[in-house]
Amino acid sequence: MKKIHTGNEMRSGCPINLTLDMLGDRWSLIVIRDIMFGNRRHYGDLLRLSEEGIASNILANRLARLVQSGLLLRTGDPTHKQKAIYSLTEASIQLVPLLAHMGAWGCRFTPASRQLSIRAQLLEEGGERMWKAFMAELRSIHMGAPVPRRSVCAELQAAFESAMSREGNGRSLFSRVQARSALKRNPAS
Repeated sequence: MKKIHTGNEMRSGCPINLTLDMLGDRWSLIVIRDIMFGNRRHYGDLLRLSEEGIASNILANRLARLVQSGLLLRTGDPTHKQKAIYSLTEASIQLVPLLAHMGAWGCRFTPASRQLSIRAQLLEEGGERMWKAFMAELRSIHMGAPVPRRSVCAELQAAFESAMSREGNGRSLFSRVQARSALKRNPAS
C-alpha cells in the first residue's frame, strides 16, 4: 500500500500522531464524511449542504489539503468548465472502519440526534462485512471499479430518509439546510 506523506515536519514517527497531523483538524473528516456518505462531489454541494455550516474559505483550504495529502482526487467536471469533481482515493476509502467506529462511539457517548445516528448504527450492526461492501461500492463510485451487487449507499440513505420521516417534520436534510442558508442570508424573514 502506498504511504501518504503529510508534507509537514514530523513531530514523531508515531502512526497515531501522523494520522492526527493529516485528519485531526475540525473539518477534514467532516469533508471526507460528506463525500463518502452524502456523495457530495462538488465544492458548491459540500458548502451548501454542510450540516455544520463550514465556511467557504475553510472548505477550500481543507479540499486543497486533502488533495495534496492524497486523500482526495480533484478532476475537472466535463459538464462545466469551472467546476471540479472530488473523489475519494483508496486511502480515504480505507477510513470507513475508522468512521464506523467513531460513529458508534458518538452514538454511545454523545447527545447525537437519532436521525443523524442511523447510518452509524447500521454500520456498527453490519460490522466488517457491511464495511467491506460499502468500500467496494465507494471504489466503484470514485475509482471506476466494477459495480457491486449490494448497494450499502442505498441502504444507508433509505434508513436515513426513514428516520427523518418518522420525526414527523417530513422535511429532508437538504430542505432544512436550504432554509437555514436562507435565514443566514436574510435574518429579518
